[in-house]
Amino acid sequence: MAMMVLALVVILGLELCRGAGLSLRVFGWRFLGLSHWNPVNNDFGPLPCIVGTFVSSLLGLAIALPLSLATAVYLTELAPGWARRPVITLIEMLASVPSVILGLWGMYVLLPWLAAGPYPVLKRCLGFLPFFQGPVGGGYCVLSAAIMIAIMIVPIITSISREVFRSIPDTQREAAFALGATRWEATRLAVVKSSTRGIFGAAMLGLGRALGETMAVTMVIGNTHGFSASLLAPGSTLASTIASEFDEAVGSLYPSVLYEMGLVLLLVTIVTNILARLLLGAVRGRQHA
Repeated sequence: MAMMVLALVVILGLELCRGAGLSLRVFGWRFLGLSHWNPVNNDFGPLPCIVGTFVSSLLGLAIALPLSLATAVYLTELAPGWARRPVITLIEMLASVPSVILGLWGMYVLLPWLAAGPYPVLKRCLGFLPFFQGPVGGGYCVLSAAIMIAIMIVPIITSISREVFRSIPDTQREAAFALGATRWEATRLAVVKSSTRGIFGAAMLGLGRALGETMAVTMVIGNTHGFSASLLAPGSTLASTIASEFDEAVGSLYPSVLYEMGLVLLLVTIVTNILARLLLGAVRGRQHA
């Protein structure tokens, strides 16, 4: 039964390779460096989608990581007993909300609020930077996608960080107190600093989820091909492009290109998750030793 999971991944990879066969023969792996997208002329370039995938995912991770770590520290070290369980339950409930529901909430609640308030403020205060230039529009942009990704990966990073913090021996905390450390100093030095590798592993798992997020991102990013330095401009990711264009793919090359983009996304996600698991395993091994 355990081998069935591995077999499923292998079958998925083989199916993507089969579907991407024509694209691989026509473009090869140089396909990844192309940037023009015009299906009418069989001109396909996923580079803007690849850049959009990493930019939105890394920015979402940068937003989610501090919030997740602060929440995990509070729940592990500072929260009173009566508040700990309700907060943990709420975080677990957030993790169970379907992405399409979050996408609808983002479209009809979050984006109008961002377009009416925070984004104009960003343009007014930081408009001299290329990252906050251009029209705000309806809020459909890379930054909105990053915010949605952050909302979706906060529960993952928080849960894993809590487990890492809880695995720190109490003797380590007691030693910090014995040396005269305050409660915050003991938490910062004996818990957070000792968990650096585990925190990095939690962040990598969150990044793996962020890279493959589809529906919520598709509904708020704008799905526009092309490069833009501005985070307030619409963009696209590998997953959003596949989701939004697969039904429109006609002929033989167009679907094959989308299959190859799926293959690239699968490989990136697998490598990211393997790296995260190795880091978490190293942390647990060191702590048990």
